[in-house]
Amino acid sequence: MKHPSFWALALGSVGVVYGDIGTSPLYAFREAALAASGEHGVTSDIVLGVLSLIVWSLIVTVTLKYVLLLLNADNNGEGGTLSLMALATRAIGRRTPFILILGVIGASMFLGDSVITPAISVLSAVEGLKLASPGFSDYVAPLTVFILVALFAAQSRGTATVAAFFGPVMVVWFISIAIAGALHIHEDPHVLLALNPAYAVSFLLTHGHIGLVTLGAVFLVVTGGEALYADLGHFGKKPIQAAWLCLVLPALLINYFGQGAKVLADPASIENPFYRLVPESFLVPMIVMATAATVIASQAVITGAYSLVHQAIQLGLLPRLAILHTSASHVGQIYIPRVTISLLIGVLLLVGLFRSSGALASAYGIAVATTMVVDVTLGFFVIWKLWKWKFWQAGLIILPLLLVDATFFSANFLKLFEGAWLPLLFGITMVLIILTWRRGTGILLNKTRRAEVPIDTLLHNLEKKPPHIVPGTAVFLTSDPDFAPTALLHNLKHNKVLHQHNVILTIVTGDTPRVPDSDRVQFTPLSEHFARVTLKFGYMDTPNVPKALAIARKHGWQFDIMSTSFFLSRRTLRPSAQSGMPTWQDRLFIALARSASDATDFFQIPTGRVVEVGTQVTV
Repeated sequence: MKHPSFWALALGSVGVVYGDIGTSPLYAFREAALAASGEHGVTSDIVLGVLSLIVWSLIVTVTLKYVLLLLNADNNGEGGTLSLMALATRAIGRRTPFILILGVIGASMFLGDSVITPAISVLSAVEGLKLASPGFSDYVAPLTVFILVALFAAQSRGTATVAAFFGPVMVVWFISIAIAGALHIHEDPHVLLALNPAYAVSFLLTHGHIGLVTLGAVFLVVTGGEALYADLGHFGKKPIQAAWLCLVLPALLINYFGQGAKVLADPASIENPFYRLVPESFLVPMIVMATAATVIASQAVITGAYSLVHQAIQLGLLPRLAILHTSASHVGQIYIPRVTISLLIGVLLLVGLFRSSGALASAYGIAVATTMVVDVTLGFFVIWKLWKWKFWQAGLIILPLLLVDATFFSANFLKLFEGAWLPLLFGITMVLIILTWRRGTGILLNKTRRAEVPIDTLLHNLEKKPPHIVPGTAVFLTSDPDFAPTALLHNLKHNKVLHQHNVILTIVTGDTPRVPDSDRVQFTPLSEHFARVTLKFGYMDTPNVPKALAIARKHGWQFDIMSTSFFLSRRTLRPSAQSGMPTWQDRLFIALARSASDATDFFQIPTGRVVEVGTQVTV
């Protein structure tokens, strides 16, 4: 642990992993205390109850579940809901609809969270200007919009340079909020009694419905906890654990205790207890630092959305989208224009609709709570099947965590008509899109297969009646290597020629994040003129077909890009009454297919070496 790279990774994790949860003190305690007090004002019992709920939510939901348990469930070093889905699938030994649906729901809700986090984080930071001068009230929303537009506009330039400052800035942030909280705990040291979980239990038992509503607000303190697992592959388990236990958790707890003590000493400070901790002379610098911290939190969520969409595309859950690389040295530094535009539109709509972090807090939480329920459920299958624990042992660990997450989900669901409907609607829309894409591609594959000829049959016919042979190599892309690609059949039918070397190329995405070059290519000769090549990529790899084919030289195939033509089928889809899907779903699938990026660009094939063959298919 003394190795310098370890602490460099820990420092980096503070900036990327903990940006979201690290900015929760800006609004979380205020919203929870206001939810608990209603119109009766904040009392000592309420403050101690809310603080105890906050403390034990951070300990159980974040520390025990994510930091100590799920960080061990890595998929070749990678984390996140889709990685966990792939891991659970491998643990069971087959693809199951239940595991797929869980993974799809968790991923969709994570994307819903990606829309809300930038809006609520930046709004809550800029709202501090109202304390500096009430005249700034009318400028909070416009300034928030300006910051968010600038943030999203900067995505195309890459985040590598800016990310280097994330860690140090967030370390200063956590130290600052810890100092701000520590300076006020002495105003009412009784707040430290909240370390006793009895206060949390007593509050929930004595406050009934209000207790559950308060729990929904308390959940705001753990939003961002799922990022611990999602960013596992970037920093590793131990650096993330060290950053949490040594800096982030202590700083958060001290700040929350400071806010509680300040509110007990001055009940009027409940309006904005975070900024009331700061001396007036330091208010503007703290607002600037908070804004920087929320921008970092937003950047981390946006980057996470890019990574998740990239994984979903590789796993066949979404159509191909244009993915641009913004760094020559960091593979993970990617930019997806369509995702950026979609997120920006969603974020600006939220700011326009809610206009304050307090109002937006009602919409926050449900997406994260759903993702957490999914993560812990998938974790059960990994612990039981992959770690070889007994069923009852896995259940003994997971069931209490699942009950906690389910309770949080129920509490957040109470805010359905106050704004929670928005991330749910977004998540349901994403689930619908993913399931439509999966179902449509399955139908399309079956229809295409019925019209295709088995490759063995075609080779037998070509041996009997060989066509004219021309020099060069032809590569035919297909998803099913057992059948002759449509482009090959059209080439024989219309051009009546066969290349000297023909490759039936299939690209496969594995259930591991990355595939080493040694396992990239599988080369199988079929005849004098034909060979079958399978290229395997991980779901976080960037497919580069020419580069991968060059590896096939080790198998004796002399690959030369300048004498190779790539034949691709371009399908024109038409809706069909007998497709097996409702008409509206047919049209949605066709729209998704049309929005997909060109295979030439996606697989990085030189456009000058591509021949496209058009076909019309009904779905």
